[in-house]
Amino acid sequence: MGLGFIKLFLPKDRVFYGLFEEGTVNLIEMSTVLVNALSEPDVDKRLTMLYSLDDLEHKNDDITHRIFIELGQNFITPFDREDIHALATALDDVADYTWGSAKRMINYHMEEVDDVMRNFGNIIHKCTDALHLAVRELRDMKNLRSITSSCVAINSLENEADELLDKGIATLFTSSINAVELIKKKDLYEELELVTDKCEDAANVIESIIIKYA
Repeated sequence: MGLGFIKLFLPKDRVFYGLFEEGTVNLIEMSTVLVNALSEPDVDKRLTMLYSLDDLEHKNDDITHRIFIELGQNFITPFDREDIHALATALDDVADYTWGSAKRMINYHMEEVDDVMRNFGNIIHKCTDALHLAVRELRDMKNLRSITSSCVAINSLENEADELLDKGIATLFTSSINAVELIKKKDLYEELELVTDKCEDAANVIESIIIKYA
């Protein structure tokens, strides 16, 4: 009876850390599918890949929901409840905007993939890799340099995405592309860049966590 009561107040660190790691692994899978889709010349195969991101986005929703359930059930958490909520939300946003980018390609019936899109895909993939490395190190916070390096890398990648967006839009407006296609591409470029913004938001949450608890 006494031990059972005590267990109610023991921190369930492994639950939260495991869920965060599961979420970032899922983000890596999403970004990998996106990169492969943007490299696929066959339109039908590309569409199949893009549609598969819907299932992966739902998987991320489920992980986020499980984190929120754990927040409601656990008296003690590995770090502030607000930080857990913020990180879960930030990671979920990355999944949402990745799927949002895919939906634009699907809904706009975009058959042509250009270098700007492919470059965005590669940047997003690097961001999700760095997010996973940072989240994995949160488990014991023994390698703060690794966490910080990953967050700095994400910030640099987001800056790279900003520059890519500026150059991509500038090229669109100096090209002979028709107005409808220009609007489609501009919207897609901006959505892809937002994915990197959301990665940076997640990195900022992670940095705030290590400042508080390291």
